[in-house]
Amino acid sequence: MRKFNIRKVLDGLTAGSSSASQQQQQQHPPGNREPEIQETLQSEHFQLCKTVRHGFPYQPSALAFDPVQKILAVGTQTGALRLFGRPGVECYCQHDSGAAVIQLQFLINEGALVSALADDTLHLWNLRQKRPAILHSLKFCRERVTFCHLPFQSKWLYVGTERGNIHIVNVESFTLSGYVIMWNKAIELSSKSHPGPVVHISDNPMDEGKLLIGFESGTVVLWDLKSKKADYRYTYDEAIHSVAWHHEGKQFICSHSDGTLTIWNVRSPAKPVQTITPHGKQLKDGKKPEPCKPILKVEFKTTRSGEPFIILSGGLSYDTVGRRPCLTVMHGKSTAVLEMDYSIVDFLTLCETPYPNDFQEPYAVVVLLEKDLVLIDLAQNGYPIFENPYPLSIHESPVTCCEYFADCPVDLIPALYSVGARQKRQGYSKKEWPINGGNWGLGAQSYSEIIITGHADGSIKFWDASAITLQVLYKLKTSKVFEKSRNKDEKPNTDIVDEDPYAIQIISWCPESRMLCIAGVSAHVIIYRFSKQEVITEVIPMLEVRLLYEISDVETPEGEQAPPLPTPVGSANPQPIPPQSHPSTSSSSSDGLRDNVPCLKVKSSPLKQSPGYQTELVIQLVWVGGEPPQQITSLAVNSSYGLVVFGNCNGIAMVDYLQKAVLLNLGTIELYGSNDPYRREPRSPRKSRQPSGDIKDNSFSRSRSSSVTSIDKESREAISALHFCETFTRKTDSAPSPCLWVGTTLGTVLVIALNLPPGGEQRLLQPVIVSPSGTILRLKGAILRMAFLDSTGCLVPPAHEPWKEHNVPEEKDEKEKVKKRRPVSVSPSSSQEISENQYAVICSEKQAKVISLPTQNCAYKQNITETSFVLRGDIVSFSNSICLACFCANGHIMTFSLPSLRPLLDVYYLPLTNMRIARTFCFTNNGQALYLVSPTEIQRLTYSQETCENLQEMLGELFTPVETPEAPNRGFFKGLFGGGAQSLDREELFGESSSGKASRSLAQHIPGPGGIEGVKGAASGVVGELARARLALDERGQKLSDLEERTAAMLSSADSFSKHAHEMMLKYKDKKWYQF
Repeated sequence: MRKFNIRKVLDGLTAGSSSASQQQQQQHPPGNREPEIQETLQSEHFQLCKTVRHGFPYQPSALAFDPVQKILAVGTQTGALRLFGRPGVECYCQHDSGAAVIQLQFLINEGALVSALADDTLHLWNLRQKRPAILHSLKFCRERVTFCHLPFQSKWLYVGTERGNIHIVNVESFTLSGYVIMWNKAIELSSKSHPGPVVHISDNPMDEGKLLIGFESGTVVLWDLKSKKADYRYTYDEAIHSVAWHHEGKQFICSHSDGTLTIWNVRSPAKPVQTITPHGKQLKDGKKPEPCKPILKVEFKTTRSGEPFIILSGGLSYDTVGRRPCLTVMHGKSTAVLEMDYSIVDFLTLCETPYPNDFQEPYAVVVLLEKDLVLIDLAQNGYPIFENPYPLSIHESPVTCCEYFADCPVDLIPALYSVGARQKRQGYSKKEWPINGGNWGLGAQSYSEIIITGHADGSIKFWDASAITLQVLYKLKTSKVFEKSRNKDEKPNTDIVDEDPYAIQIISWCPESRMLCIAGVSAHVIIYRFSKQEVITEVIPMLEVRLLYEISDVETPEGEQAPPLPTPVGSANPQPIPPQSHPSTSSSSSDGLRDNVPCLKVKSSPLKQSPGYQTELVIQLVWVGGEPPQQITSLAVNSSYGLVVFGNCNGIAMVDYLQKAVLLNLGTIELYGSNDPYRREPRSPRKSRQPSGDIKDNSFSRSRSSSVTSIDKESREAISALHFCETFTRKTDSAPSPCLWVGTTLGTVLVIALNLPPGGEQRLLQPVIVSPSGTILRLKGAILRMAFLDSTGCLVPPAHEPWKEHNVPEEKDEKEKVKKRRPVSVSPSSSQEISENQYAVICSEKQAKVISLPTQNCAYKQNITETSFVLRGDIVSFSNSICLACFCANGHIMTFSLPSLRPLLDVYYLPLTNMRIARTFCFTNNGQALYLVSPTEIQRLTYSQETCENLQEMLGELFTPVETPEAPNRGFFKGLFGGGAQSLDREELFGESSSGKASRSLAQHIPGPGGIEGVKGAASGVVGELARARLALDERGQKLSDLEERTAAMLSSADSFSKHAHEMMLKYKDKKWYQF
């Protein structure tokens, strides 16, 4: 867990990038030639691009659904667009302006979408390509857009404005028609005042020549498009929020600001046939019910075999204080009120037919909430919800940290999935998820990837992230081991934070052994083992550790205050407190200060542990003389050694989790022994030492109440990096041995030697001997990451045990099997000749060094940044080689070859706009990286040129060719839909020949970057009947993703389009339109 100083971060932002390639690079220092290692990575192997975005769309504002393609679209307040198809088919696009999306309208079954933004622009998106792009934009200059409506199979989009006018846009050319419905013409003398903005537009389902216009003030007008005048005007004295038609076109329903619904007969405008207050208390004496909250939206859906559904959001009575937001479903005489966890942004009823003039047959309601997406099954009793297959629960509790692992052992995802499957909730709808459009991409990756997220409530989620998808595998609640306080007064000692005392800060995980270790905000560490068996733990094993920060007066050592020498001082028990102080012995010291108390209380009752991760040991730092324990800044676990180590700004502690004993408990200063390079004044923490030790204050922790001044904390040297390895601990070593490398915020690296007893039973009986080696290395800036290479330049992974089930007594033959499996526990000493050297790779905030071992000479050095600092550095495997990847506070992503530290990539990617990015950014193997782009979304990116090239194949397709269902067959239907007469009708009305050109100053047309497809007439895929049939011919033999070929084909065929269309017209002259 890194500490950040916000002031320093901002300095890093304002400073320009200092490109690493311009820094001096100290290849071999004189008199010290290293054996040349052949490096294979070159700059052309690297390219940076975003791959996918997962999670719930942050701050959603609009919703749309294509009932034929079965694709859902969500727009947000920041101009983002998220499209969802079948599970695994997801897409993220962004409007450049960043203005809020106020409305979305699919061109049903056309592979296109219109978005209306708060900056009064309309955009036409082409969804027939894997990465949707804008074909056209239209910017209204004089009026504010408030509502849009595109009738099914029409190319004319109605746009209502704040002034109450309606303009008409041709979606093929994205130009305005000269036909305008002016507000004063629409209401004439029916009202003395302005009717307010247009809040609703829709055509009569049975007669597209009649347009229903709803104005905010409460006036509704039925406009005859042909005669250009109002047929009827309906007035009600409450503001209107939404309007919906009955499919027969004889009635419509309005929702109002006083919580009422009014149902009107089209031909009787005098008064509504019915007024309903769904949540109003019916008063006696026939008085009007009390007013309720506004009904924000209503939908009116009919069924062949029963009563219609009236579905609405809002409208609760004012006395229901504290009641959760509700969706109300009225069906016949029954009214169901469905409570939601968050406020409702929008909802849509999913129906069997796209035709508004047919029985709607609703089967589900999709409800877009502020922080969730819920789908309700209307066909099942009790209206159960569907189980959501999208990874939208990342933010169930705020994410506090992330780790990303590519190329995990193949059995890991199935193992996590099998224990996670038991955590599934019951009571979901039995039906398949109905939003199932699109096709999956071809996942070219064969390796498995896992993302782990740590959360504010102490939970940890494991996600399968293979092949650019995301699916939750397993959730672990770390807070289960602690007592919860029953009431507010009985507050536990969680004074270290105001809220979220269990929040996860650091995750250390060994995929091979499946050992998991977490550090939480209340200075607690929990070690977990993975097991497929359920166990009941009678007593939760726990240790309390007292980490003290003391600067003793070195001039006059008194008694035990003498600084430890660099000679081996380790014994099994170097710490002053007894290792097992199980329940806290004292709660306050002699002067009444809180002392020896941990921040959280571990449960004393037996704990049932389900299959999955089970608590092995809880370690807590305790209060010392009235000062709360400082938060943990680094953590490491090693399954082969059975050790866990952690540090903070006071010092370092190492624990043997097999023997449940504290092995090491030293203040940072004591680690140096007599080699301390700093003049530390005793007991005067305010004196700052070296300028390079600019320790960053932890702005992630909420707040810390502490008697110690922040200046004191600022000046302390914290442990910032820990790495277990098997390498040369001293210059004189002839063979590698187990050790721990410790990095501090002042740029020091210290090495601690580990003397482990033999394996088997002896490991549990004999003590582990821990001793400082005296080896000290220095870098500029806080140490972030360490790794080791062998003499050929290959990564030497830390030793690890293979996973085995520990809750089952082993049979003899099982033991034999395990022995045979042992080689995974990598031990370089056996695989390397003694003469072979190693390299230590150390990355700090400012520079990277490669140190040759055992000589400890600096083989290579690279100053990564002068003016900023590195937030995250990872040593990762990449294209059968390895490199160092860094993300700087100035927004640059850089990679360097190893061991020579040649700069390979330096790209300005994103400015560090908030601490969330700093806290969650991480690189992993195979050129993958991620960070939390919003509180609810993970953005994945790649820095691999190969992945960038293959991305197109891996992405899913949103558009799939689907037949439009047949229209309802009715004699009196006049062929209004899609037939020659109807399209001609509109063309005649709104086309330039009859309505003239629109005023040029009204709106500005902007061609989109989405390829030339849209520019040349019909090729946009958003046209009338003939063009659609032609496109079907054009595309029949083509794979939709072959974009370039298609663009070329469309361009070449655009000129011959009119001839082609004429031939087709003759060919299909005698067929009904729906037989195309």
